[in-house]
Amino acid sequence: VQLQAFGGGLVQAGGSLRLSCTPSGLTFSRENMAWFRQAPGKEREFVATITWSSLATDYADSVKGRFTISRDNAKNTVYLQMNSLKPEDTAVYYCAGTVLRLTRLPSDYDYWGQGTQVTVSS
Repeated sequence: VQLQAFGGGLVQAGGSLRLSCTPSGLTFSRENMAWFRQAPGKEREFVATITWSSLATDYADSVKGRFTISRDNAKNTVYLQMNSLKPEDTAVYYCAGTVLRLTRLPSDYDYWGQGTQVTVSS
């Protein structure tokens, strides 16, 4: 199983980025997918998650109203649209998949992608 994340980069505060993640080797349409992030010296933290059907989503309070998670099962891709970015959003962003219930716990996720760096300058 491989999860490839794309779309990171350097952006000024207030700007936008869209991350994408394309898993292979798993039945994407059965997986609940999530984005996590990890800043230097900090633990990995939950950002957003979406069910396989897209009927339910959950967001960390720190990104609610600014980030949107979505997916296209036909393209085997999950997205994270990030608007109004802040310097504190700077981190490596990871996508992850699970067949369990909608969950914020990293330990509940079976599959992890390599991260993509997001840097927000002030």
